[in-house]
Order: sequence, then C-alpha cells, then structure tokens
Amino acid sequence: MPGRPANARIGGQDHGFSSVMAIAAHPGDAFFAMGAPVAVATHFGGQGFFLSLSLGERGSATIPPAQYGQLQREASEKAAAMLKAKALFLPYPDGEIPVTEEAKFAVCDAIRQCKPSVVVTHWKGSWHKDHRACHDIVQDALFYGGLPAIVRKDPAHNVRKLYYASNWEDAGGFSADTYFEITPVCDAWLNACGVFPMWRGENGFRYNDYYSSMAVAQGCLGGFKRAVALMSSEEQRIQSIPTV
Repeated sequence: MPGRPANARIGGQDHGFSSVMAIAAHPGDAFFAMGAPVAVATHFGGQGFFLSLSLGERGSATIPPAQYGQLQREASEKAAAMLKAKALFLPYPDGEIPVTEEAKFAVCDAIRQCKPSVVVTHWKGSWHKDHRACHDIVQDALFYGGLPAIVRKDPAHNVRKLYYASNWEDAGGFSADTYFEITPVCDAWLNACGVFPMWRGENGFRYNDYYSSMAVAQGCLGGFKRAVALMSSEEQRIQSIPTV
C-alpha cells in the first residue's frame, strides 16, 4: 500500500510488548505520545511503566510551578493506575533536564529495576531541549543497563527493542517504520490521558483532538481501526531472512 512501510504492522497478542517502559521528559509526553503501547502491555497481562524525568512543572502560564508539578504527579499516578501500570519520577527541573552521567545512571537503574522488554522514548528531532536531552540520556542508559561489567544495585538487563514515539514536538526527521495496533486499549488510554489538566487544550494545544485523531489516521495507514506510529532505532532495523 502506498505510504505504508513493508513489514510494519504489529497487532494481536504476538507482538513482543510484554513489558513496556515509556521514558519521557515530562508526564504528558509519557502518557500522550507513549502511553498506548504501555496500555497494550498491561491489557494482555504484562507490565507497564511510565518514567518521567521531570514533572513538567513549568508547563502552565497561570498555575505556580510547585502546585502544577504536584498536579502533574497526581495525574500521572492516577492515569497509571487506570492502565494498571506504574508511574516513576526523576527529580530534574522542567526545562533544565541535564545530560549527565548521573542522569544516565538514574535511568539505567530504573531500566534494570523494571526489566522492560521494550522502551519507548523521544526521537532526537525535537525543538524542545528537554526532549532532546531525554533522547540522549536514554541512549547511554540502555547501554549501561545492559552491560554486566557495570555493577549497580540490580543486575544488567538488555532491552529487546527501542522505539521512538510519534510526538508533534519531535517531528524533525521522524519516519515511522512500524504501526502498532492499539484498538483494544484506545478508549482506556484516552480516558487515562484525560486526567491531565493540559489534555483538552488548557495550555494552548489540543492534545486530546491531536492524539485521538492520529490514532485513527495511523490506524488507516497500518490497516487497523486504531494504531500508533513508531520508529525503530537505526541499528535495530536490520532483518535476517533465511532461505530455508
């Protein structure tokens, strides 16, 4: 089909998404752009985790950061519970997420503790500095997390697959190569997103209309009723095809 990459449809239970961790700069990104694959994992009896590097506490023009950060934390915990997942947080300030070894090892430790089979995170082509920082942090955190010679509290864990999420703020150079069906969980995922104060455009962007519409559009491209578009990391796009 024109516009749809070959071998890009993932649907049903045989998808390898048995344990999914969304790693995002802010809670909104974790749930809006990355939450549906987490919801699929828990829907089919697996595990789901939302790791936010900051609370996105500076995201409101009218609510003080400390108060808004608490609202974001509470929304994350409520939304995660609705999806039978866990919400995790790191203490970095919104707008100032540092690309440091300390941050990389903090994410490494979360990966080793939760042992996800799949990680979904930000693509690097973003105008948002926190999103670019999160992308860079995750690359090294995955490397550290899978290296047994690096001794941490928990043993090494190799994540099977890394995907980048389709995010309106990370569109530069993003090219989907996978359409992942979310039909069974779409309503539950959208309802969970609805607990966030920014979901319906309170901060100037109508996330609800955008992400619900994209689920339909990406479903059309993937041959499903509802889907999300994902981009594989470059080194994981190689296929081995035997002749017998």
